[in-house]
Amino acid sequence: MNIYVGNLAYSVTEDDLRSAFAEFGAVTSVNVITDKFSGQSKGFGFVEMADNSEADAAIKALNDTALGGRNMKVNQAKPRAERPARGPRY
Repeated sequence: MNIYVGNLAYSVTEDDLRSAFAEFGAVTSVNVITDKFSGQSKGFGFVEMADNSEADAAIKALNDTALGGRNMKVNQAKPRAERPARGPRY
């Protein structure tokens, strides 16, 4: 299951997220979204867990708990919507 984690402190690393979620089961991947120009965290990320029951337990336990000084918003990620192709910029 792909899990959305929002309202992250900018100092939270992928290792911090992996550690928090690993308490509930096997973590497949972790991705903190960063600005492509500055490299600064955008304050959200995604955690992938293989077992749905473990993922559900992590979501229930970690939603609205503090990590790095901010309360995380944790829920099941929604599939990405198709975005229209962008035309040329003039």
